[in-house]
Amino acid sequence: MFFLMICEHHNGPAAAAMRDTLRPKHREWVASGGKGLAVVLTGSALWDDAGQGIGNFGILQADSEENARAFAEGDPFFSGGVVQNVTLTRLADTFRADRIMPLSGG
Repeated sequence: MFFLMICEHHNGPAAAAMRDTLRPKHREWVASGGKGLAVVLTGSALWDDAGQGIGNFGILQADSEENARAFAEGDPFFSGGVVQNVTLTRLADTFRADRIMPLSGG
């Protein structure tokens, strides 16, 4: 199954500083697919009009919504308090994942 994951971040200088601190661990988590919970097909930071980080998104492949949520909530950005909300939306079974190069070595 494929999911669109949108993670909204807390705003302000403290959240930005925490995001910068946790970014290396976040990237390791993404590269590992949350230690096998999901495959991250693509993702990126989300910015506001001023170029400030407001969140991140990913397109995930996971065996279940539970695994996709465990991936999202296991991310150091989530456990470290950067993320204030995670939204997961299942994509259509006809989603063309072959158009996207996996980030996690797939």
